[in-house]
Amino acid sequence: MASVAMTAQIAGAGTPRAPARRRGGTGRAPGWRTYLVLGGVLVVSIAPLYYALLLASSTAADIAQSPVPSLIPGPHLFENIGKVVTADIKFWPALWNSTIVAVLTSLSVVFFSTLSGYSFAKLRFRGRGPLLVFVIATMAVPTQLGIVPLFIVMSELGWTGKLQAVIVPGMVTAFGVFWMTQYLRGALPFELIEAARVDGCSMLSTFWHVALPAARPAAAMLALFTFVGSWTNFFWPFVVLGSSNPTLPVALQMLQASYFKDYSLIMAGVVVSTIPLILVFAVAGRHLVQGIMQGAVKG
Repeated sequence: MASVAMTAQIAGAGTPRAPARRRGGTGRAPGWRTYLVLGGVLVVSIAPLYYALLLASSTAADIAQSPVPSLIPGPHLFENIGKVVTADIKFWPALWNSTIVAVLTSLSVVFFSTLSGYSFAKLRFRGRGPLLVFVIATMAVPTQLGIVPLFIVMSELGWTGKLQAVIVPGMVTAFGVFWMTQYLRGALPFELIEAARVDGCSMLSTFWHVALPAARPAAAMLALFTFVGSWTNFFWPFVVLGSSNPTLPVALQMLQASYFKDYSLIMAGVVVSTIPLILVFAVAGRHLVQGIMQGAVKG
C-alpha cells in the first residue's frame, strides 16, 4: 500500500491503476450494442429448436393447415413424445447405443489426439512436419468417398450391424490432432518436460502427468465437439448399422412413413434427441468456459 501511495504521489493519481488496466483490458462493462448483438445471435440460434418445439406440440392436422400452427407451444408435446418412445423404432436401445458411441468416441478422440498433438508439438523425429501436413490434408477428403472401402473392411471383419463399426473408425480425428498440436505448441513449455524427465519420468509418464493436465482446456472443448458430432451422426451409422441395431438418429428416421410424414412425431423425436445435448451443455458449459479462461491466462 505504501508503494502505491508513493507512486501516486510522484507520478500522479492515475498511475497505480494503469498496470491494472493493461492487465485486464479497458475495464469497461459491455455496452448495449454488445448485448444487442449477443441477443440477436441467441435468438437466431434458438429459433430452429423453438420451431421444432412448436411442431412437436401440435398435431398433424394443425401442421397441415398452417406451417406455423401457433407461436406458443401447444398441449400435445408429451403425448407426441410418448408416441415416439413407444413406437416400433427401438427407441431405448437406440438411445443406449448413441450414448455408448458418443462417450467412447469422445474419450478416445481426446486421448489419442492429445497423445498425437504432444508428439507433433514437443517431440523431435524425422518426418514430423510432412506427416502432420498429411494428417491435416486428410480433412479435405469428403467422408462420403471413404464409405465404400470402409464398409468393405467392416464387412470382412464381420462388424456390420455392430457398434464397433461406428466407434473404431472415429477413435481419432485429423481435426483433433491439429487442434491439440496447435494448443500444446504454445501452452506446454519445454522446461516442464525437461523437469519431468530429470525427475525420472518416462515418455508416457511425462505425457500423463505433464502434457495431459496442460491440455485440459483444449481437451474439454474437443470432447464436447466430438460428443455432439457423434450424437448427431447419421450417415455412417445408417449405412453400417441399419435398422437392426440403430443409433438414435437412425431410429428417428424410421418415424417417416412411405407415403405420409407426421411432422409432429418427427419433431417430437428431434426434441427428445436434443435434450441430452442441452443437458451436456448446461452441466459442462460453465466448467468449459472456466477451463478456457484459465488456459488463456496461463498462456
